[in-house]
Amino acid sequence: MTSPVSSQSRPDAEPTASQPVRFFHRGQVVEVRDVHPTRSVLDWLREDARCAGTKEGCNEGDCGACTVVIGTLDGEGAAPGLSLQTVNACIQFLPTLQGKALFTVEDLQPLANAAPAPACAGACRAGDAAAAPALHPVQQALVECHGSQCGFCTPGFAMSLWSTYERHQAAGTQPTRQQLADDLSGNLCRCTGYRPILDAGQRMFDLPAARLDTRPVIAALQGLRQTGTFGYAASTRGTGAAARTDRFWAPTTLDELAALREQHPQARLLAGSTDIGLWVTKQFRDVGDLIHVGEVAELRRIEDAGEFLRIGAGASLEDAWRALVRRAPSLTDVWLRFASPPIRNAGTMGGNVANGSPIGDSPPILMALDAQIELRRGRAVRRLPLTEFYLDYMKNALQPGEFVQALLVPRAAFARQVRGYKISKRFDCDISALCAGLAIELDGDTVTSVRLAYGGMAAIVKRAAQAEAAVRGKPWTEATVRAAQQALAQDFKPLSDMRASAAYRLQVAQNLLQRFWLETRPADALDAQRTSVFSVMPHEAL
Repeated sequence: MTSPVSSQSRPDAEPTASQPVRFFHRGQVVEVRDVHPTRSVLDWLREDARCAGTKEGCNEGDCGACTVVIGTLDGEGAAPGLSLQTVNACIQFLPTLQGKALFTVEDLQPLANAAPAPACAGACRAGDAAAAPALHPVQQALVECHGSQCGFCTPGFAMSLWSTYERHQAAGTQPTRQQLADDLSGNLCRCTGYRPILDAGQRMFDLPAARLDTRPVIAALQGLRQTGTFGYAASTRGTGAAARTDRFWAPTTLDELAALREQHPQARLLAGSTDIGLWVTKQFRDVGDLIHVGEVAELRRIEDAGEFLRIGAGASLEDAWRALVRRAPSLTDVWLRFASPPIRNAGTMGGNVANGSPIGDSPPILMALDAQIELRRGRAVRRLPLTEFYLDYMKNALQPGEFVQALLVPRAAFARQVRGYKISKRFDCDISALCAGLAIELDGDTVTSVRLAYGGMAAIVKRAAQAEAAVRGKPWTEATVRAAQQALAQDFKPLSDMRASAAYRLQVAQNLLQRFWLETRPADALDAQRTSVFSVMPHEAL
């Protein structure tokens, strides 16, 4: 079933010439030409810029050794601010830095000494004798609290802590120990244990302040502001008839994106590269032409639009989850356990949905909330229930030249009792064995509506139709839950893999129904802290 929606006219937006990638780095605007569009920021830093402080660990966005901070203009007009966010340099493609600022561990010590950053060529390697002796509070705190052992992953920790430091210094606040743990959840090495690193995160606020002067950065980025589509082309690859140039486009308006997508239906759409980046670094795939959606402001917008919460497909996972949690605080656990801050800062909820992974964490929650997906091709826009979008394993209802424009969540859905449960081997920053989005409405003790959606249980994320039928219209009792648990065995035939066996997945899916009932039953409902094993974690004494 589709719903037609009006759209604006389509311009002819394809760029005609390749432009250099220009961004702010080490105190100046850098221009880069003649590198392939899929060259990672990490490889450029280490091999081209010779800034070897940033390390390569997993090369897939998991370990955090390559954590850097990206600065973007925040707001329009004559006085924009500077937004700083951590990302994984190993899976970020260099052309996505166009018009942004790149900060690495080499930038910290100059901030502590209130001196201009030295030129990068040959002078910004860790331990350079020419650098001034004073350390940034982040670095000094790690030294004092013994938060570094072999030191390989320490630059990534330092950059995550610096992002936290700048954010809280600007707000005049200090993070709690649990907030620090959450901010560092994407930095996985713990050879010194958790305590010294968290101690350093608290200690850095006690040392003399060393803030980033954002004024020259903002001035530089204002000069780099792009109007119209940014186009970049790689050096021609191959010879003779096999020669080819891969292209990268970054439109700045929704109409430009629609035009490019229609003109180049075979091009890959690129958002945060948290998935496509791994195609390159791990599978060595040739991804061809890329259309980057990250510069389309309309796609990043999140707003109440009539009866819907409208989440633009380009809104970051962090912003999208925050919007959902503001309306349904019971989803906080899923938000904080969805990957890590660097991944949530870069990746998008629209991309997570469009990717179609059967273990994606967004679709089960959105299905429980009756979300619709808005698709656009040229001037035509249509809507589908998200439950109709997935057709088979990694297959969806997108037509050639079409793209995901937005996700629409009915505002009425937030009146339901809704829960999100993520099951994984590791608590933080891990791929789900299964994820459940469950929602229910009661009239007294009778179930008037129910949504039971699961990821990791089939080739696609889908709702448990038979389990829902076993519950709908029945009294919300333990006997009803038992009937729903039995029905799940008819809804799903999960597979065994490295994350979980089929038997484990089915048993846990059934157990989550029991937990859901305990938290939502009409009499003596238990709060989540009394039903979750993680509630015993000593948040203030990690």
